[in-house]
Amino acid sequence: MHTFLVVAAALVVALMVAFGVAGITTGWVIPLGRHRILRPKLWGYGQLIGAVGLSLWKFLGILPERFDLLPLIGWFAFTGALGLQMLAQRPGRTPRDGATKTVS
Repeated sequence: MHTFLVVAAALVVALMVAFGVAGITTGWVIPLGRHRILRPKLWGYGQLIGAVGLSLWKFLGILPERFDLLPLIGWFAFTGALGLQMLAQRPGRTPRDGATKTVS
């Protein structure tokens, strides 16, 4: 049973990496979140950071002899990535009308 869970977790991490790279390079977002994501590049970076954090936490945190700082860093990276993906659903900053300068 443990082997199935490890394979499933590795598959999830691999899909997160693939979706993150697709979001960064092409701006493609999975269809379930396509209507909410306004900044696909930021969402892709969040996916990549989340994949690294999940793999650190999941694969190093379950080993009793490796209970040190790396799984904790992985957990914080994963939760920070969720924050980045939440920010990707908000519009970015736009310059005010008077703030743009034209150089002639």
